[in-house]
Amino acid sequence: MGGNCSCQKRRSFLQKSWNWIRLTGYAMLIYPVIKFFHFHVPEKPRYVKIGKVLAEGEIYFDPDFALFAGAEKDVWAVSRKCTHLGCRLHYSEKEHLLICPCHQSRFTPHGKRIAGPARKDLKMFQVEMMTENGREGYVVTL
Repeated sequence: MGGNCSCQKRRSFLQKSWNWIRLTGYAMLIYPVIKFFHFHVPEKPRYVKIGKVLAEGEIYFDPDFALFAGAEKDVWAVSRKCTHLGCRLHYSEKEHLLICPCHQSRFTPHGKRIAGPARKDLKMFQVEMMTENGREGYVVTL
């Protein structure tokens, strides 16, 4: 009678082990399929046209970016979305910084993080000169 009990325990243990092995095998087979269906198609770039040329030191604000004009036609655009929680940044003319109104993260006009809970620099966007209908301006690629 005692031998029969240990036999049942051994059989139960082996059956549970076999179930775990099968479950692991199924997961290894299904994982690539799940990964395939969660494939993310990258968004198409969005182009924003600004129909004027900025003077040196001038700033143009869009809801998604800030466009800065430096010396010698040096123009760049940085995201206005804080890298901490996504709040829209405001520009302080007094401090010459982009500041998050939510948690006070601070960034330079070139998007470099200075302080705050944000850990990453701001995203930079490509800016190109354009001429349309005889008027010059910029195209910002988001």
